[in-house]
Amino acid sequence: IWYHTLNCGYRTRISGETDFPCIYGERVGLGRVYCKLDGKLDFDLFCEELKNGRSYVGDGRSHLVDFKVGSLEVGTRGSEVRLEKPGKVKITARVAAMLNEKPNPDLRGRPYQQKPYWHIERARLGETRKVPVEVIVNGEPVLRKEIVADGKLQDFAAELELKKSSWVALRILPSAHTNPVFVLVDGKPIRASKKSAQWCLESVDQCWSQKKGRIREAELAEAAKAYEEARQAYRKILSESED
Repeated sequence: IWYHTLNCGYRTRISGETDFPCIYGERVGLGRVYCKLDGKLDFDLFCEELKNGRSYVGDGRSHLVDFKVGSLEVGTRGSEVRLEKPGKVKITARVAAMLNEKPNPDLRGRPYQQKPYWHIERARLGETRKVPVEVIVNGEPVLRKEIVADGKLQDFAAELELKKSSWVALRILPSAHTNPVFVLVDGKPIRASKKSAQWCLESVDQCWSQKKGRIREAELAEAAKAYEEARQAYRKILSESED
């Protein structure tokens, strides 16, 4: 869902949370978010940097620190990089992951719809102690490097060429994910996928079909108007999308 909205040009931030006890009933803290703060820990500043997207999420067993595109750190200056024309950008970060030396076949073999949904064991490569760190562009993995999940921070660097306006992020799936940096090429907005725009448009219709019967009659017309505004927004994005 998040990838689809980003592909439509919206700059939605991702945040970790447990949704206790609706998704997990065991305890809070299973879904986490890590924000970078300048100075001492402060709740208001933490919330502000969360809003800015100067953060990453995960299960606590892997970390994607100081993610940058070029010299721009995620969550600073609007997380926006501008290129006059298509070209190459450098991706850097400090990454770490921690796996037990021996695999846990029970965790690794579970389908994604079974708990725990996010766990570093699911990212293990074969019988090794390695996991892949992937560069994501417009929802697609375009490059990956393997790291040893021994808990040590390691430098990550990669270079990729962007031909159109795109969002770029890092992930260790399904264990950690950064917020994106938005790279605008030639001043054009991100319109990455007709499929994503169509998905969002159909989701508005689906949501309306489920909600309209639960809205007060006095508020139904105003609600219908709001949903139609959403449809029009996605129709416009759909007409502007390239593929």
